[in-house]
Amino acid sequence: MDARRAAPPWRRGNEDSPDGARVVISELLGARVRGVMLHVGAALGRLGLSANLLTLLGLALNIIVAVVIASGHLAAGGALLLLASAFDMLDGAVARATGAVSTFGGFLDSTLDRYSEVVVYLGLLLYFLDRPEARTGAILTFLATIGALLISYARARAEAAGFTAAVGLVARPERVLILAICLLVGHPLIAVWALAITTHLTALTRIVHVWKASKASSGGAAPKPRAATASSGPDAG
Repeated sequence: MDARRAAPPWRRGNEDSPDGARVVISELLGARVRGVMLHVGAALGRLGLSANLLTLLGLALNIIVAVVIASGHLAAGGALLLLASAFDMLDGAVARATGAVSTFGGFLDSTLDRYSEVVVYLGLLLYFLDRPEARTGAILTFLATIGALLISYARARAEAAGFTAAVGLVARPERVLILAICLLVGHPLIAVWALAITTHLTALTRIVHVWKASKASSGGAAPKPRAATASSGPDAG
């Protein structure tokens, strides 16, 4: 996951951003997860595995997930998706444990995370094409994909402008959990319905959040753009 960008100070143990907006659940759990994964990262680092290699392996795992879903093995796809999601956190853990945190590593990680998420939606789309609900499933999968990308883009643009935007309903961990659970119980259409709605609500929440933050800061000094260096938590996307 996007595990190598520096977390803003307010994310450490607080439930709210500086202007009072509620952060996503995964942000609140991030510090605890990072503590556990750091030990795992140290062990993998001793084996000679690099963070960038693990980033590429994470993408490969998500491609496998997409193939499994497209072939109709939904429960297996859901289980593998959870595994791939956990694996996605290892690259940042290795980078921190080995002192190999880098600007390019964070950039590569964030970029390939988008590919990883989209390729899973592609697997869903291919699955729906052979089903009676093909039209509905395809449209909802498209909407969910666009919504997921807009969530990440909104946060990236907000942070580039000097604001925080880790708010809303469904960051990437929540999206993974919704999809995985629905796959495990054999109801992918419910997943894309939920994601098509909640992803766009989250993106709109971030737009409104930054709008309010920009209005609040308009009377003072403009916020400084946040450095896109390394990430430290589950990809909140």
